[in-house]
Amino acid sequence: MADRIYNVLFLCTGNSARSILAESILNKDGGGRFRAFSAGSQPKGTVNPFALRVLKSYEYPADGFRSKSWEEFAVADAPVMDFVFTVCDNAAGESCPVWPGQPMTAHWGIEDPAAVEGTDIQKEAAFVAAFRYLKNRISVFTALPVASLDKSSLRAKLAEIGQSEGASSPRNSAA
Repeated sequence: MADRIYNVLFLCTGNSARSILAESILNKDGGGRFRAFSAGSQPKGTVNPFALRVLKSYEYPADGFRSKSWEEFAVADAPVMDFVFTVCDNAAGESCPVWPGQPMTAHWGIEDPAAVEGTDIQKEAAFVAAFRYLKNRISVFTALPVASLDKSSLRAKLAEIGQSEGASSPRNSAA
């Protein structure tokens, strides 16, 4: 089981910012143990350029991303997810598809950097903050001994990660 690669899906409503950041971060920082994906309940159809700019500035992959529906991951031939994390409060409150394989779920909500209005510098600063919060959470997640934790302990650890600095909501609802 040590060679197992865990599939992780990050969900947000628009799949244009936070979920894209998280996908890139986990794919780079996951040490080959994780394969990340992202999707949205109501995809915007384009990736926010500030998300791509921030990824590039921190030397994370920024190519090949697209805003897509979570329905792509709820079909029979989709990769089976081991974990599904919502990174926005709207997606956490929506009725998600039934995921094949019954993955572990948690809510890791952070404020939407795409909702920030102001100068480009202010907008980019919001994306940098989102990137840092997600990177910190993903760092804690990748350090977990996933294979050796029982489901109850793992579920508690995932919920705890969602309450770390930058949490957008005091609740922790499953996806």
